[in-house]
Amino acid sequence: MRTVLVVLFDAVQSLDVTGPTEVFAGAETGRAGSYRVRTASLDGAPVRTSSGLTLVPDGTLAEAPAPHTLLVPGGRGTRRPDPRLTDWLREHGPRADRLVSVCTGALLLARAGLLDGRRATTHWAYCDRLARDHPAVRVDPDPIYVRDGRVSTSAGVTSGIDLALALVEEDLGREAALTVARHLVVFLRRPGNQAQFSAQLAAQTARREPLREVQQWITERPGEDLRVEALAARARLSPRHFARAFQAETGVTPGRYVDRVRLEHARRLLEDTPDGVAEISRACGYGTPEAMRRAFLRALGAAPAEYRRRFRPAPTH
Repeated sequence: MRTVLVVLFDAVQSLDVTGPTEVFAGAETGRAGSYRVRTASLDGAPVRTSSGLTLVPDGTLAEAPAPHTLLVPGGRGTRRPDPRLTDWLREHGPRADRLVSVCTGALLLARAGLLDGRRATTHWAYCDRLARDHPAVRVDPDPIYVRDGRVSTSAGVTSGIDLALALVEEDLGREAALTVARHLVVFLRRPGNQAQFSAQLAAQTARREPLREVQQWITERPGEDLRVEALAARARLSPRHFARAFQAETGVTPGRYVDRVRLEHARRLLEDTPDGVAEISRACGYGTPEAMRRAFLRALGAAPAEYRRRFRPAPTH
């Protein structure tokens, strides 16, 4: 049996706690003897979450059983944590077989020195802070979760569920994780390197109308000619002026934005349709299956066929 110890503190994000907890508890229900979930706070006192809920822990951190998986949630309480919590994590974090953070829980791990030299992520709004305050951490702002050896960090809030499902799959197998996912009515198909944002949300919305229209055009027609020259003509700007203005207002180059939109559209078609790779590559503007394959390997580390095999839901009857 694997003990999962969830650390509680005032102003914790409730879903960071309950999301992963429901995953591990669901796995225990389906396969008795798999997990024992325990919660603990510094003094064993109830904590008030950032949404106003009160959570009653099982006991104190000092008396908590040695965990297999130590899970540190996030929330407003990570901004100015009790030094005693940081000290406890610094001492006990290295002893856990598996160290996990959800959302800004990564800030607590970093403050305790547990992410030094490791690749990690956190909620997109705090990635810059994590990188600035802890330069020894290799911060990756894009994925919904990152696994680096025994340490796993996840992005904002619901991504903790994705990470917990991945851990259950590792421990008990894919069918056990699928059973939990179905019970929770979530998809067991979000890979860890899936972006925290869709292509449209990852980029800022341009202020000027012509550039906003071009953004929408790219999103709706990924299979069209989306070279800078063609996009500039739609915006009635010179290619040089267009490229400079687009990056200044959206935060990404036109080419990078096009790449993201095409990749996102191709992934959606692979997940949701029976269309062949050749057909999808044409519909998404790649032209050839080989070009699409290179794009997938570069961004996701998996070829389109492998991506579909892993992440398309099994048919239901």
